[in-house]
Amino acid sequence: MTSEFGEFSINKILISNSGLKDLVIEYIGNKINPPKGEVTLEMAIETFATEFPEILITVAEENYLRGYERALDDVNNFKNLDSSDANNGTK
Repeated sequence: MTSEFGEFSINKILISNSGLKDLVIEYIGNKINPPKGEVTLEMAIETFATEFPEILITVAEENYLRGYERALDDVNNFKNLDSSDANNGTK
């Protein structure tokens, strides 16, 4: 998956580049103790889901609502296009 922040993969190895991220990666690395010492996005998600589910629940709810809103907008746009075509005598 690609976003404005770059490419995301569940198996992506996380790289420390900020204070909070350093703390999170270190905490997860100490907790899980991965074989190569590399913390992945999947490990971070699992840890947050177990220890701080409020964050993931809030993000999931927001994502759901935005997706639902986007779908409604798409339906309305399609209806507008369809009615515009009908008014122009095309269909």
